[in-house]
Amino acid sequence: MKKLTKRKTPVDTAPKEETAVLVALVHQKQSERKATEYLDELAFLAETLGIKTVKLFTQKMERPDIRTFIGKGKLQEVDAYLKATQTGIIIFDDDLSPSQLRNIEEELKVKVYDRSLLILDIFLKRAKTAQASTQVELARYQYLLPRLTNMWTHLERQRGGTGTRGGSGEKEIETDKRVIRDQIVLLKEKLEKIEKQSLTQRKGRTQVTRVALVGYTNVGKSTLMNLLSKSDVFAENKLFATVDATVRKITLDNIPFLLSDTVGFIRKLPTTLIESFKSTLDEVREADVLMHVVDVSHPSFEEHIEVVNKTLMEIGAAGKPMIMVFNKIDQYQNPDLFDLTEEIPQATLDELKASWIGKGDLDAVFISAVEKTNIEELRKVLMKRVKTRHMEIYPNFVPIQRENEEDEF
Repeated sequence: MKKLTKRKTPVDTAPKEETAVLVALVHQKQSERKATEYLDELAFLAETLGIKTVKLFTQKMERPDIRTFIGKGKLQEVDAYLKATQTGIIIFDDDLSPSQLRNIEEELKVKVYDRSLLILDIFLKRAKTAQASTQVELARYQYLLPRLTNMWTHLERQRGGTGTRGGSGEKEIETDKRVIRDQIVLLKEKLEKIEKQSLTQRKGRTQVTRVALVGYTNVGKSTLMNLLSKSDVFAENKLFATVDATVRKITLDNIPFLLSDTVGFIRKLPTTLIESFKSTLDEVREADVLMHVVDVSHPSFEEHIEVVNKTLMEIGAAGKPMIMVFNKIDQYQNPDLFDLTEEIPQATLDELKASWIGKGDLDAVFISAVEKTNIEELRKVLMKRVKTRHMEIYPNFVPIQRENEEDEF
């Protein structure tokens, strides 16, 4: 009689999707509506890293709890949800102190992210060039150094390992701190060499007008870059689709200029990241003209403008000639901005121009990069700025006049 063999059940080897709960505080300077809006952005950040959000928590407090950030009672509520749903990650919309991080991890026994670490991990994943990769790695080590206790999960991800290390004591932590300090020194030396090479490249561009695209993350800068330069810069509907500076040469009306696309800004951008990316942001600091791209369809676009302007000031790039490019007019739906009735679902282009956002001291153009709407006006405004700067560099230059010139964008 033939012996029957037991059939093995196929093992599912597909990686399990990581899930997370998100947490934000509601206080005097941050209403519940604003906290929820910020959590939506945090969920978008988590999605960019491949993490699915399953629950949002808000906690009303005048100030963060010194031990657990959200207080013992709320932490127990979150813990119960994590255990019931087997959710393995908690993400805070603010930065945690080393002691808060340690207390929360000891209490919840799950992976803990604060806002800075989440953004750093996204940058680490998105960086492609040697300069960007080195900058992010340096910023991440500087962030992790004071938070080493109970941070093995994050370090192992960087090393390429899995899980946490067991049996780690004070000596092991001090050893790792010494290793990380050595890594920081090496990365700074490596970055200094790369920056010298970049400086040499930028010096060769001093006789060409330089235009830089700036803006909040995911406002359509890379899409606009592709449209203006007829190139294929990576563009995706995710935050920080690219973190590398990209430069393209464009010639219009016989005038060449350089157009650069740099990393998008975001509120509460980690200080270590801004410091490390200052060399990349030299493309912005040394530009002759800035094109500030704004997602006018976003309900908080005014706040986004403030964040970008503040960041420009921090990196020493404020006060430059600027063109305000209000993008995504095809998605714009905010009648309250213009005191319109609820029956009017969307403002027209003329209404946008007539609003306060179109009457500032700066040049303002309203476009849709995806639909290629109003690009001709953008071209004219841009070329006016470029020609002005080009004539300063080459006073004897005579522009070529073309008959029936077609739109070159």
